[in-house]
Amino acid sequence: MAEITIRKRPRTEAVVTQRKFFKKTARGKVIKVLRERYLRDDVACGIHSCGLCAHDADVLLPSSGSLEHASVKNGHFVLPDTNIFLSQMDLMESPLFSPPIILLQTVLEEVRHRSLPLYNRLKALVKADDKKIWIFYNEYRSETAVIREEGESPNDRNDRGIRKATAWYNNHMSLSRPPVRGQAQPPLPSVVLLTDDVANRQKGETDGLTCMSVRRYVEGMKESGQLLDLLSAAGSESIEPTRAASIRQALYPDYLPTATLQAGVKSGQLHQGHFNANQYNYLEGNVSVPAFEKPVLLIGREHMNRAVQGDIVAVEVFDEKDWKAPADEVVDQEATLKNDDAEDSEEEGGDDEALAERKVLQTELTKQLTSSKQPTGRVVGIIKRNWRSYVCHIDSTSLTSTNPTSLSQQTVFATPVSRLLPRIRLRTRQAPALIGQKILVTIDRWERTSRYPEGHFVRALGKVQSKEAEQESLLLEFDVPYRPFGKAILDCLPPEGDSWVVPPKASADPNWRDREDLRDMIICSIDPPGCQDIDDALHARRLPNGNIEAGVHIADVSHFVLPDTPMDNEAAARGTTVYLVDKRIDMLPALLGTNLCSLRPHVERLAFSVIWELSPAAEIVNVRFTKSVIASKSAFTYEEAQLRKDDPKQTDELTESIRLLNDLARKLRQGRMDAGALNLASPEVKIHLDSSESSDPIDVEQKEQRETNSLVEEFMLLANISVAGKIQETFPQTAVLRRHLPPPRTNFEKLQDILKKRRGMSLDVSSSGALAASLDECVDPTEPAFNTLVRIMATRCMLSAEYFCSGSVGRDTFGHYGLASPIYTHFTSPIRRYADVLAHRQLSAAIGYTPLHASLHSKSHVERVLEVVNKRHRMAQMASRASVEFYVGLALKARSEKETVIEDAFVIRTFRNGLGVFVSRLGLEGLVTFKREIQFDADNYTITIPSPSGDQDVAISVFDKIKVRVDVEQDKNTQRGRVVMSLSHPVDSRGM
Repeated sequence: MAEITIRKRPRTEAVVTQRKFFKKTARGKVIKVLRERYLRDDVACGIHSCGLCAHDADVLLPSSGSLEHASVKNGHFVLPDTNIFLSQMDLMESPLFSPPIILLQTVLEEVRHRSLPLYNRLKALVKADDKKIWIFYNEYRSETAVIREEGESPNDRNDRGIRKATAWYNNHMSLSRPPVRGQAQPPLPSVVLLTDDVANRQKGETDGLTCMSVRRYVEGMKESGQLLDLLSAAGSESIEPTRAASIRQALYPDYLPTATLQAGVKSGQLHQGHFNANQYNYLEGNVSVPAFEKPVLLIGREHMNRAVQGDIVAVEVFDEKDWKAPADEVVDQEATLKNDDAEDSEEEGGDDEALAERKVLQTELTKQLTSSKQPTGRVVGIIKRNWRSYVCHIDSTSLTSTNPTSLSQQTVFATPVSRLLPRIRLRTRQAPALIGQKILVTIDRWERTSRYPEGHFVRALGKVQSKEAEQESLLLEFDVPYRPFGKAILDCLPPEGDSWVVPPKASADPNWRDREDLRDMIICSIDPPGCQDIDDALHARRLPNGNIEAGVHIADVSHFVLPDTPMDNEAAARGTTVYLVDKRIDMLPALLGTNLCSLRPHVERLAFSVIWELSPAAEIVNVRFTKSVIASKSAFTYEEAQLRKDDPKQTDELTESIRLLNDLARKLRQGRMDAGALNLASPEVKIHLDSSESSDPIDVEQKEQRETNSLVEEFMLLANISVAGKIQETFPQTAVLRRHLPPPRTNFEKLQDILKKRRGMSLDVSSSGALAASLDECVDPTEPAFNTLVRIMATRCMLSAEYFCSGSVGRDTFGHYGLASPIYTHFTSPIRRYADVLAHRQLSAAIGYTPLHASLHSKSHVERVLEVVNKRHRMAQMASRASVEFYVGLALKARSEKETVIEDAFVIRTFRNGLGVFVSRLGLEGLVTFKREIQFDADNYTITIPSPSGDQDVAISVFDKIKVRVDVEQDKNTQRGRVVMSLSHPVDSRGM
């Protein structure tokens, strides 16, 4: 028998191999955590041809390193510290930045703790084909592991570990390449420690290490001209000061310390919420907080205190005597600050722009109504920044030199596409070449001494108004993931690919296990024209007992998308399919979305069916849920189904099924309306494209709503409500549901006041039923479109619907206000919505078909996933609307070149210097502004315009129908096209 010897480790060795830290629990208790780490001598260096390390990895660093740097002639490797990845990720991701990189475990872990989004970008960077990056696990190599010394901060300990690993690499390379007798020793490559921490650099240089700041390193590279523009202002040193630097003064108050902010919010002295900029007035914003029914108003730059759209801020609310009313004037940033100098924008003093802003604010304050005052305050701190990359244009007037061959660095203004964002100052050598381009810019910092945030150029997207650049910029602006699906995701698809079919029916086949065979059922789908991702189909038939069987059959996506696979993780990250005018950004690979899961006609497909027995009055007798196999008999467009239903000569089973479904849908809809459901409206238009190849828009028209649209909608709603009840009953803590909270009554105050004063109509908002009834009564016999306009304006007073986890909120808040349903979910579109995939998995478990994956038993996991899905859903809606607006603009531009475009419009808002109008035929909102003085009656929502001919003055009020001239002008500074409206009738406003 072999002899076993147990040796006790010395205490001195234990100190090195043990990691101790303190952790705060959810209940506030502090516990000490002691972790053992096993140190080794065989952690590989990653350098090709190293004789001391055993490598089994495919990706290795070249043995000579990089030979393309002016300051390191003998070859080198780059070893960045943590802050380089935190502040210079755009540089690291650039294809022009390609030296071999050593990524330390210490750095990787610190990035993960500091910023999860940047950590995810770093992981993707490591896997990128055009990068050479080796992760060195320095915390597990005995020679490079360090322990925190007494009195040493965690940051200093990490910096020391990084320097030690750099020194070890240099020593390791000299040992792995010993001198050969009789031969000259070839020069060894070195490891360059890349850090912007001056103290860390000095300590490294004292230890004999080669250390560089990121700016100095980039300046020695071949493509330095382009790469220097990618440097973050926050992390780069030696940025030349502006001319005003020597006399800088603070323009904004300091933020309160984080601890003070947290204590203030907890005590109720401060309030926390998202900052929302005002699209009509750049000198105003607001923050919605739970303590007040109306948002907290922020007036002026100083009180907004460097907050950017979407930031989570802490606000201090002033005493009620200091509360103000929102402005009633359009204040355009570009017009007010057109003469601002990018170089001098850190100097306030008595410059014209600051004086203009103060004048605007003082004018507003003297004209405010006491009755419309609301909580007013100021931003005292930022809880969480929402900074990201923004799509911008270079303002040509801010250039000091337009010479295209000039490589001198200039400070210029980048004007974001979104009106909700401030101009961004950036320093670039490429400014002349970027005029007329759409570019991506990242905000790095916003000092209290600078009027504008500072950022850096990331990349050019293409020529302004080219469809490719506009489309990519739109996706970037709304944070839509659009990268192609990777190999790991595509590997999750059935290996048969396009040739996959439902196998022949057999009891032993897992595809047929517990599935109902509904292939002989008369089932059809009804969708918009050109729909390829058909995820729902329907049937209806009369039963012998006089009742009716109706069924909704949904593509069984969860059969193909299994939990916790690369494809599932990607779908969860995308959240939803995004529909643009001329393309679709899919949530799932096309093989599933438009083929294997699409319920095409005359093809057998796997489905998840909800089947009801309904009385002739459309009351539910019972409902069952089953996995099934179907074969749709036809795929109709809404128009085709409508024509078939209305044709008395058609009496076949399929047509009778459509008629039966339609009859039931009418009764279901009436039942919802009787229960208080709202019939709201949104401006929807249809873009006619020249051809699928050119995608040139030739016309715009309002979408036509047919009876068959309502037919499909009613049965999808019924299926969603039925499924919601089932999964909530089975999984009361983690059911994936959707709710629509009742809007605060204050949201409707302005609309109620306008209707009362302008039309003598009342709007009862005491309940959804009362609101629905009063909306039905808002009718103008002379103007049919008036009721639709009121419904659109009422929709904008609502809160947004949202997905939620059933165990995370009170049962009394489950309801869907707009649908007047006590419970609701999304189940009917799993090809294009990830929330529906989760609902499918829960329903499958609820009927005992499959066990529920562990992640869907975790409330915290479901909450995290739904937070992402809610964000993606909002962004997808905004991206779709922006795509429509862009194509409407192109169509208008084409029309305006041939003729003067004059359209009917409704006034929806009045300002002291203009009108907000809505052109229903184009689904477009716009501003008509006046340069001349006009009379403004804020109480009665009316402006009075002096007649150009000296006749009687013209009064225009909210809800008035007018005619507007629509032009598409090219902005001289940014080269972007924008829709400009002017009054055509009752008075021509050109020249006013």
